[in-house]
Amino acid sequence: MRCEGFGCSEVSSDGIEVLGCDTVYAVNKEHFSKHWMKITQLYELLGIFDLYELPQKVDIVLTGGEPLIYAHEPLFVSFLEHLIKNGHRITFETNGSLAVDFEKYPVYKKCIFALSVKLLNSGEPYNKRIRPEVIFSFGHHAKEAFFKFSIDADSIDLALEDEIAQVTQHAAKLPVYCMPLGGNKTDVERNTEPLIEFCKSKGFCFSDRLHIRIWDENRGV
Repeated sequence: MRCEGFGCSEVSSDGIEVLGCDTVYAVNKEHFSKHWMKITQLYELLGIFDLYELPQKVDIVLTGGEPLIYAHEPLFVSFLEHLIKNGHRITFETNGSLAVDFEKYPVYKKCIFALSVKLLNSGEPYNKRIRPEVIFSFGHHAKEAFFKFSIDADSIDLALEDEIAQVTQHAAKLPVYCMPLGGNKTDVERNTEPLIEFCKSKGFCFSDRLHIRIWDENRGV
């Protein structure tokens, strides 16, 4: 998904402004793939964590783009199994549109899923971004799961409340978090207070974007 409705943009190294979500560089293959790291062996994945001297039993969050694109790749599954075996806690930041085979790959039953299902303000077609059977599967099989919606101040009145109700009914017991939309500090701060009031009125949890407040648009932080 490109989520161009979010209105975030980034300039590529060839000088082209690319419109999309708040992590355009992690999603747009045409303009940013030459900056990506290609992983072909399990030891390369483990080596990434060796660089950071990964402590024992820490939280590891896998985001993107969409990390579940690789959900059924043997290398990726082996990587997850290795992390779980060593006591780490894995959370996936997923848009909730791609199914996981929990029976074939039981390691996913030991993972946590942040279901960042895209709403009307993303600009994506409804049938592409909302998959009821997939959402139900996460809510039923995962160790833990919760909804996390990206919302900007201008979209709070776009019937998002009704759409959130439609989405969450497919896994009704999961907590609901709302996060201010924005790829930079200015946009995040502009969207924060209206969203907090929205969360208070609906009984939702507010989820901040602390890394952007601290480091703004810097990557790799």
